[in-house]
Amino acid sequence: MYRRHARNTALLFLLIAAGCGAARGAAISAVDIARPGGARHYLMAAPEHGAPGKRPLVLLFHGHMGSAAHLFDTQSNLSALSVWLDIAEREQLLVIAPDGLKGSDGQSGWNDCRADAKSSPRSDDSGLVNAIIDKAIAEQNVDPARVYVMGMSNGAGMVLRLASDIAPRLAGFAATAMSVAASSVCPAPSVPLSALFIAGTGDRIVPYAGGQIHIVPWDERGAVIGIEQSVALWRALDKLPATPVTSALAHRSEDDPTRAMRSVWGADPRQLQVVLLKIEHGGHVEPSVRKHVGWMVSKLLGAQNGDVEAAEEAWRFFKDKRSGLVPSP
Repeated sequence: MYRRHARNTALLFLLIAAGCGAARGAAISAVDIARPGGARHYLMAAPEHGAPGKRPLVLLFHGHMGSAAHLFDTQSNLSALSVWLDIAEREQLLVIAPDGLKGSDGQSGWNDCRADAKSSPRSDDSGLVNAIIDKAIAEQNVDPARVYVMGMSNGAGMVLRLASDIAPRLAGFAATAMSVAASSVCPAPSVPLSALFIAGTGDRIVPYAGGQIHIVPWDERGAVIGIEQSVALWRALDKLPATPVTSALAHRSEDDPTRAMRSVWGADPRQLQVVLLKIEHGGHVEPSVRKHVGWMVSKLLGAQNGDVEAAEEAWRFFKDKRSGLVPSP
């Protein structure tokens, strides 16, 4: 009963936020979906004035200790991915944020590929995502060729699992502040897929060069390979050229100690691409122009880049891509 009350309170807050104009008309609804292990929950945002025709679907995955309500919280600067609500209305797409289950540490999260993340839940999250996609196609006029996934931290780890488990259903993925598991329970990815990695070189939780993930020094949450190794894995799978086109993004503020560099493998945005948005000196936080986390959070997570909007960067990457692409001969 308490859990249902908490969900209803969170949804009411989000609906009020949308009514105040923060979400520019995106209509948010709460959905429960039956699963073999018990009902699962997600929030869904759809354009209030939908245009005819099939629409893309973007699935968002919160980090460890997070929630769908947090991702959709337009009133907080702590959720840069809430910008997706504006994108949903502007671009006529469906955005869904599922809730992860609690692990043995009592915190919500995802059963990603890390074999040595002992406190992660043991839920069938890939099965959940398959069921959500099926339901969205059947009931929300979603285009099966335009399904995209994006996550932050543990949520990005879940995205990397989906890129292995259900790759044929996806047209692209975006992983923020997470790398490929060093010790994995998942099979190596085998289906070519467009990949966007967003990562800070000063990340104190998920090391850019690889190693143990730490939220606090005494709590190890599994090891990962380096971000650039992960990028190379997908570049090789997609059979893209070894040398990227790299450019520095315009710097907005001299007070920002970070710098953003975009490296792109694959010239055609309608074909397979791999992109690395590397945030020099950036921490464990999404870059954002609009959502600034503040100095206290920056002290804990590291510096936030203000030169690029993570959600807009992901949509820019996703929008021309369709599933079923194969490497060029």
